[in-house]
Amino acid sequence: MIDRERLQEMLNIAPFHRWLGLEIATCSDQSISITMPWREEIVSNPMIGSAHGGVLASLVDLTGLYTLLAGGVAARATADLHVDYHRPATSGPLTAHGQIVKIGRQISVAETRVLEPDGKLVASGRGAYFSSTGSIDQRRGTIDLEQALATQGPATSAAQSTTA
Repeated sequence: MIDRERLQEMLNIAPFHRWLGLEIATCSDQSISITMPWREEIVSNPMIGSAHGGVLASLVDLTGLYTLLAGGVAARATADLHVDYHRPATSGPLTAHGQIVKIGRQISVAETRVLEPDGKLVASGRGAYFSSTGSIDQRRGTIDLEQALATQGPATSAAQSTTA
């Protein structure tokens, strides 16, 4: 298992995660809770003041991935993601609760529920993540933070090359 402080460091690598203001509230070897403060910039429907579905999907995806990482799974990237929207998210902070469903040699699965402050379910989902054989603990106990950033995909490389 990776401790909360180390997970927060890993989460803070990506500028998008920092912009969202994601904070790991709790974590264990089977579950995690991540909070996201409400930002006016995430509103996509000003008539009702609801959050953009892509932001909620990102929260579901990231919570699933970090749930697996907290459990010591060497998860690398999203293979599949399914999100259900239950009601408009209109206030925050939002809290995402992730739980491990299955740890596999190549694919691991986690599910997430996103709640408003009053406890109402706004979104839920399940992600499948590419994972390497063996846990993080079996691979010297840590993930190289730069390697973790590099596994986020080609968009990261492109962003780095355009800012240089």
